Amino acid sequence: MAEMLKIKLSVANRVYPLTIPPSQEEGLRKAAKKIDAMIKQFEQSYSVRDKQDVLAMCALQFASQVEQKTLDKEYVNEHVEEKLNTLNQMLELHLSS
Repeated sequence: MAEMLKIKLSVANRVYPLTIPPSQEEGLRKAAKKIDAMIKQFEQSYSVRDKQDVLAMCALQFASQVEQKTLDKEYVNEHVEEKLNTLNQMLELHLSS
């Protein structure tokens, strides 16, 4: 079993002790910083003081970004598949003549 790392992350002024694989540390620390920055932005922009509301808004923002990237990737995949099919048809036509 891989060696685990014990870290403490601060999110929304609370400290969370975690035991993680070392390969996840950088991503988790960056995510915690992004969450704190987004909290600060929402609190300034919308005058929201309830941490639960702010955290819910952060969760919605991150989830919508993930969903949008999934949708964008599906669109790109469909577009690439269409182009490949067109190229394949052109090649087949050229090779058969």
